[in-house]
Amino acid sequence: MKNPSPQRQLEVFIGKFTPQIAAQARAALKTMRVRLPGATLLVYDNYNALAVGFGPGERTADAIFSLAVYPRWVSLFFLKNALALTDPRQLLKGGGKVVRHIVLDSADTLDDAAVKALMGQALRLADPPIDPARPEQLIIKSVSVKQRPRRPAAK
Repeated sequence: MKNPSPQRQLEVFIGKFTPQIAAQARAALKTMRVRLPGATLLVYDNYNALAVGFGPGERTADAIFSLAVYPRWVSLFFLKNALALTDPRQLLKGGGKVVRHIVLDSADTLDDAAVKALMGQALRLADPPIDPARPEQLIIKSVSVKQRPRRPAAK
């Protein structure tokens, strides 16, 4: 295939992971796409992880969330206003000044009421916001030539 579609490229990237992590990533992506109509998906097949950002357009700096797929887990990152979010269950992890994340036990973690509340807060604070009437876009932003293994080392 000479020029695969961005969706096909994303599927190839996900296919590098173990079947369990790949299935979790696909399920989390499906949930996020339903929950964020109009979002632009920005894909980075980076050195450490596969990351898919969700934002109002093509600018990386405007992304509100990202899913990061690692060899052993998938995380939901809150990329903007994470310190301003009310998080009574202290789900958000990380020590950065801007970004926080939640390691997803499964894609169902995205349906937890507290996670949905955090996402709702982040969406209300987002500037610019995601326009739900806008058609979804999927853009492959970068692919690192050198990457860590996408599957855990055998024990």
